[in-house]
Amino acid sequence: MSAPRLHPSAIVDPAAHLGDDVEVGPYSIIGPNVRLGPGTVVGSHVVIEGHTTMGAGNRIFQFASIGADPQDKKFHGEKTELVIGDRNVIREFATLQPGTATGGGITRVGSGCLLMNYSHVAHDCILGDNITIANGSQLGGHVTIEDFVVVGALVGVHQFCKIGESALLGAGAMVSLDVAPFCNATGDRATLHGLNLLGLKRRGFDADTIGVIRRLYRIFFQSSLKTGEAIETARRELPAVPPVESFLRFVEKAERGLCRESRD
Repeated sequence: MSAPRLHPSAIVDPAAHLGDDVEVGPYSIIGPNVRLGPGTVVGSHVVIEGHTTMGAGNRIFQFASIGADPQDKKFHGEKTELVIGDRNVIREFATLQPGTATGGGITRVGSGCLLMNYSHVAHDCILGDNITIANGSQLGGHVTIEDFVVVGALVGVHQFCKIGESALLGAGAMVSLDVAPFCNATGDRATLHGLNLLGLKRRGFDADTIGVIRRLYRIFFQSSLKTGEAIETARRELPAVPPVESFLRFVEKAERGLCRESRD
């Protein structure tokens, strides 16, 4: 382990806390309330400000903006936070903003995430682990995204939407409703197009588990059952394996309504 390495042109406030082996590239700016965990690499022309905390081993590419005031008219300079986990990759021109006092005061990003060029994580978003957000995708305020979700390029997610684990949002999707775990949502306005089978296989789900998830999908999205009836049917007919329980917890808490298959 070694002391932080700062390019001579970087501007790092003396009050900032930089862990061992942190690197800060040319012309980057680090504010006084920033904490960077060990092994984090900040490229050139990056601005990290506000009450921002990052874990270990993150890599931030040039021109990213992290921790600037949220784009919310209700924000008036309150102390709010942006908390980012470990081993994330934040690419060029990505923007991540802290929470607001009316939204819980914190924006949180987990670990192992890839945020590609021009992606935007708005105020009060809560992101899990191992999420990929592709180029140009925009998350509105208060969006929740669970683990292993893939957000395709140029996707827009409406504020307060929730995206369940291992869901796939196809390129260009405009998402205005909650997307249940394991599902593939595509289009404007987004509708379901089956399951994210490739994502399930990449996570190591075996054929039997994927078969159970297929049955779960049919109960909820390819039958005439109402949501409450579908929940009862799933609990009665399907084994209480973790993916089923995760799915049912999600739909029971869905507030915006569930994204469903198109009836056209």
